[in-house]
Amino acid sequence: MSLTVFITGASTGIGAACARAFAAQGDRVILAARSADALRILTDDLNGSLGAGTALAVPLDVTDAQAHLAALADLPADWAEVDVAVLNAGLSKGLDPVWKASVEDVDLQVDVNVKGVVNGFRAVVPGMLARGRGHVITLGSTAAHTVYPGGVVYCATKAAVLALTNGLKVDLHGTPVRATTVSPGIVETDFSLVRFDGDQERADAVYADTNALTAEDVADAVVYCAHAPEHVNVQELLLTPRVQSGYTMIARGEAAEGL
Repeated sequence: MSLTVFITGASTGIGAACARAFAAQGDRVILAARSADALRILTDDLNGSLGAGTALAVPLDVTDAQAHLAALADLPADWAEVDVAVLNAGLSKGLDPVWKASVEDVDLQVDVNVKGVVNGFRAVVPGMLARGRGHVITLGSTAAHTVYPGGVVYCATKAAVLALTNGLKVDLHGTPVRATTVSPGIVETDFSLVRFDGDQERADAVYADTNALTAEDVADAVVYCAHAPEHVNVQELLLTPRVQSGYTMIARGEAAEGL
C-alpha cells in the first residue's frame, strides 16, 4: 500500500534520507523544514527522478504551533490524508556543562526537540483518528537512555521525546493509530556541525576513525516501522553501529577495524 508521509526536518540528514527511502518504496512525501531553498531542491530532485507528484515541499518552523497546524490544514486536497508522520526535526547545541549552557541554546533545544514534537502531535493525530488509520514516528536517540558530559540538556530532550511517544501510544489505546520512536546512536550527518556552530574540524573529529551509522541506515529503520504489518506496533527501535556499546562507548582506530 502506498503511503502519504509527512516528514519534518526533511531538508538534510536523516529527514532527507527518509524522504528518499519512502519515495523509493513508491510512497509520496511531504517535506517540511525551515529551509525553503533546500526543500525545493530535494522536491525537484524526487519529482524529476521518480515522477511528478512524488514530493511536496512545505516550509515550516516546527517550533511555531499555529504554523504547524496551518501547514497540515492547508495541504492540497489530494495530499491531505497523511498516513505517516515522521517527526524528525531536532538538534543539539554546545557541549558545555549544564550550568554553563546558554539560555539561547537551552531554549532552542527544548523548543525544537520537545515542543516541536508536541506541535506535530497536535497537527497530525486528529486527522489520523478521524480517518481511522495513521502512524506517528518520532526520532529519538540513544541519548534518551543515558546522559553524557556536556550533553545533559540534549539527553533530557530526547528522554522527553521517548516519554512523549510512549505516552502518545497510551493516549491512543484502543485506536488504530500507531506510535513509534526510532532511536539511533552515532550517525554521521550535520548534527555535530550544528552542535559546534559550524566548526567543521571539531565536527569531523566526532566521526573520525570509526564506522558510524549513516542517515540512510536510520531511514531504512524508519521505513521498516512504517511498513510493518498493520497489527504490529514497533514501540521503540534502538539501533547503533557495531562500534558503539553502552550508548557512549565508541571504538576507534584499530579497535574499529572490521566493525
